[in-house]
Amino acid sequence: MVQEIRVKLEERARRFVKPYRITDGRGFRLKNADPRDTGRLESQDEEAAKEALREGVELLAELQDKLYAQDRWAVLLIFQALDAAGKDGTIKHVMSGVNPQGVEVHSFKAPSEEELDHDFLWRCARRLPERGRIGIFNRSYYEEVLVVRVHPGILAREKLPPELPAKRIWEERYEDIRNHERYLSRNGIVIRKFFLHVSKAEQKRRFLARLDDPEKNWKFSPADVQERKYWNDYQRAYADAIRATATKHAPWFVVPADHKWYTRLVVAAAVVDTLAQLHLHYPILDAEKRKGLEAARRQLLREGTR
Repeated sequence: MVQEIRVKLEERARRFVKPYRITDGRGFRLKNADPRDTGRLESQDEEAAKEALREGVELLAELQDKLYAQDRWAVLLIFQALDAAGKDGTIKHVMSGVNPQGVEVHSFKAPSEEELDHDFLWRCARRLPERGRIGIFNRSYYEEVLVVRVHPGILAREKLPPELPAKRIWEERYEDIRNHERYLSRNGIVIRKFFLHVSKAEQKRRFLARLDDPEKNWKFSPADVQERKYWNDYQRAYADAIRATATKHAPWFVVPADHKWYTRLVVAAAVVDTLAQLHLHYPILDAEKRKGLEAARRQLLREGTR
C-alpha cells in the first residue's frame, strides 16, 4: 500500500510539472508564460496545495536519503529569478524536510577579485555537489548572460584580454554553458534549472511590503528599484538564455511566481520527479557483506547485558 501511494505521488508530480518543463528552447517564448498561473488550482485550493507540498517534502526526504546512501548520482538545482521572486523562501520550504548533511546551498553574489581572476564558470564549478548530495545554486553562472548582458559595463571589469570579447560573446557563452552542463550530466550530475517568473506588478507589491514592514526592511535595497528600469532588457535576456540552454539533460522549469504557494508546489514536484527518475535504492549487500553482518550480530548477542 505504501509503495502504491509513493508511485501515485511520483506520477502525479511528473504530470503536474510537465507544462513548465522546457527541454528544447527553439519554440520558447517567455511572453507566453503567465507568472500568475496556478494551473487548475484556484486561490481557495491553497490549503490543499500546502498539504500536497507537505506530502511532496516527505517523499523528497525519502528519495534524498536513498540518493545519499546509494552514492552514485549528484543533483544540481539552479535557481534564477529577478529580485523578490521568492528564491530564498522556495528553497527553504521545498528542502525543509531533507537531511542537512546531504544538501549544500551556495549563493552567488557579485564576483570577488579572486573569482574575476578565473573563467566565468570557475566559481560555480568549485561548488558542485559530491555524489550522493543535492547542490543548490541561488543564482549561478547564468548571471554572466543575464545581469552582465543587461549591464555590459560589467564585462569590462572581468579582465578578459581586449581582443577576446567579440560580437558573438553571448552565443559563445551559451555554447560554453551547454557544453559544461553536458559534461556534468555525463559524469552523473543531474541538472535542473528553475526560473521563478514573477510579474512586474507583483514585484512592486513585494517591494512595497518590504518597505512597510520594519522586519523586512533589511531585504530591500534602493538598487532593486533602479533595476526595474531594465525590466524589458531582463525579460529578453532570460528568454534568450532559456532558449539557448534548455536541453533534455539540463531542462529549464519556468515556474509561475506570483503565488508563492503555487511556486513552491511546482518546484517540489519537479525535484521529486527528478529523483524518482533516477530509480534510487539503498545499497544491496552481496553475500560476503551479509555474512559479515551476521558475524557482527552473533558477536553482539554473545556480549549479553551488562
